[in-house]
Amino acid sequence: MKIPAAHLGMLALAALWCAGAGYAGSVTVELTSSPGASPEDTIVVFDPLDTTVAPVRTEATIDQVDKQFVPRVSVIRTGTAVTFTNSDHIRHQVYSFSPSKTFTLKLYSGSPETPVLFDKPGLVVLGCNIHDNMLAFVGIVDSPYFAKASKSGSVAMNLPAGRYRLRVWHPRLGQPVPSQQLTVAASAMTIPLNLDLTSNIPGVAPWPE
Repeated sequence: MKIPAAHLGMLALAALWCAGAGYAGSVTVELTSSPGASPEDTIVVFDPLDTTVAPVRTEATIDQVDKQFVPRVSVIRTGTAVTFTNSDHIRHQVYSFSPSKTFTLKLYSGSPETPVLFDKPGLVVLGCNIHDNMLAFVGIVDSPYFAKASKSGSVAMNLPAGRYRLRVWHPRLGQPVPSQQLTVAASAMTIPLNLDLTSNIPGVAPWPE
């Protein structure tokens, strides 16, 4: 069964909650932004520093509706095969020139026969060769601990005890959020972060390494 890319982060969080007995601490990231901007679609990633996480093979779907990618921002695990469904009644041609994944799909409607495997971490910017206004972003991460913020800007999850690197990204970040290291233990932790979101940045905000 294919899982919408927007839901993968939520499923990962649900799995963590279900295994609560084996997890040590809850971590909440409270995102705020400049007036008139919303932290919605901000990607939050916790990279474990004390353990190695085995790679996975999963599937996801990114749709095309009313000449827009749905969702516009996705976050997936490295090794995810994404099907670019076209729900419009016109044909699209999806492409990316990003170093993490360079590809071009032939002009098509419906669903292409072969999904695109995202096998390298990083940021992929999607476009359509037919409709220049179509733009979307896919963050590929090795960690299973990730989420995408809703309009409230609050992201909460349970994490195993240990050290993590916290990374945050939004396509309109005027100033990158420095990655930070934290240690998760039994006590709950809240991390407030203010995002400088602007529509005037040239291009797309750089992906946090």
